[in-house]
Amino acid sequence: MAKNPGLTGLIIEEPLLWEKGGKGRSGMCIPDSDVPAATPVAALTGAGPDFPDLSEVDIVRHYTRLSQWNFGVDTGMYPLGSCTMKYNPKINEKFAATAELAAAHPMLADEYVQGNLQVIYELQSYLGTISGLPGVTLQPAAGAHGELTGMMIFAAYHKSRNSKRTKILIPDTAHGTNPASAALCGYKPVHLKSGANGILPIQAVIDAMDEETAGIMITNPNTLGLFETNIREIADIVHSKGGLVYGDGANMNAIMGVIDLGKSGVDIMHWNVHKTLSTPHGGGGPGAGPVCVTKELEKFLPVPRAIKVGDSYKMEYDCPDSIGKIHAFHGNFSVLMRAYSYIRTMGAENLKKASHLAVLNAVYIKEELRGTLKLAYDRPCMHEVVFSDEWLQEYKISTLDVAKRLIDHGYHPPTIYFPLVVHGAIMIEPTETECKEDIDQFIAAMKTVVAEAKTDPESLRQAPVNAKLRRLDETQAARRPCLCG
Repeated sequence: MAKNPGLTGLIIEEPLLWEKGGKGRSGMCIPDSDVPAATPVAALTGAGPDFPDLSEVDIVRHYTRLSQWNFGVDTGMYPLGSCTMKYNPKINEKFAATAELAAAHPMLADEYVQGNLQVIYELQSYLGTISGLPGVTLQPAAGAHGELTGMMIFAAYHKSRNSKRTKILIPDTAHGTNPASAALCGYKPVHLKSGANGILPIQAVIDAMDEETAGIMITNPNTLGLFETNIREIADIVHSKGGLVYGDGANMNAIMGVIDLGKSGVDIMHWNVHKTLSTPHGGGGPGAGPVCVTKELEKFLPVPRAIKVGDSYKMEYDCPDSIGKIHAFHGNFSVLMRAYSYIRTMGAENLKKASHLAVLNAVYIKEELRGTLKLAYDRPCMHEVVFSDEWLQEYKISTLDVAKRLIDHGYHPPTIYFPLVVHGAIMIEPTETECKEDIDQFIAAMKTVVAEAKTDPESLRQAPVNAKLRRLDETQAARRPCLCG
């Protein structure tokens, strides 16, 4: 086996389709027309599209080669911290493609889409049960959209109580979109600094929480991969001043089936289904960010919501306190169908086991790389672990160099330089879907790269050498991006 896998041995030069092929080539045989020829209307016709002449094998090889340059979770371990790039079971794709469900038009009357409505209704129930927050909407199209929905519910709640609130507390270990979601609803984000142990101190909340503050947005486990052990006390402080607690559910993969967020004092949360419930991640396609709330806040949820009446299902619109519709129709149904399939095929015990294994794998990496890289916080981690490049600085090697060199060893790099509270951060999240053998191989690659940093630092500075593209000028790419071929 090659010492440095990656793209070695592949054809890595491929022209555009318009530069391939030859006149007269065809990828199909079109039968002779049995319809009388018609005289075209000159005003409606032209020279025709400039399509290349390609055979079937031209097209198949073109797209296969392009796919071989990509790295995805089906290719190998994808240890992006915070993003939870777990394997997506193909059975979920099969169920999501069920013709009777996938082809249903969203404007059909309720009686014609009972199967779809049953899925929506039951998924609402499952998410409410897992989170401990019974009121659920599936409308939001992504996690940040769920945050915005939560902030709109904050605003509706305080307005219903004739309470003027202008601020939101946000720790520095919260997800990066939280301040923007709060600001879009007219709230001023108030920065809270985490403590020396990586979690939010109770005193910081006491000092900042007042009657003008709408509440707090807290990510738990936080972006350092640490559980906010003060969550119950923090919630009590916020509630004592009339505020609400928003729990960013991006890291539910660590606590699913283990922590009851409702009992923790959380009033509103969103799910990132692409992180926790195994729906496809990235690519700019549709997503989903369901929102769960307490019974008290349920009346503010967007309309419509699926309800059960006797043995049938319907979409309920008669909700006078609702914040209204925040997405067309009932959410991105195909994505929600994958999440529904994942929950049903896993069952309650296996969902809980997934969280246990996600934490176990991260802890294993933390302990195996202890002494190789500097731990940002040497304390029990949850689903992800954060290191820094502090021990490599004497060799003039940065986190970016480590990430680029990992590509030559056949791995997608972990998340780097995030969270911002750790200088030179290297954030690793293995998820529960990686076996011990694959994790051991990744650990060995990390140790090799660190050893190279000490004995041959130039190999890291020049990396990657086996990828389709060499190291890019990232400053120029940001300031003067080339947006065309």
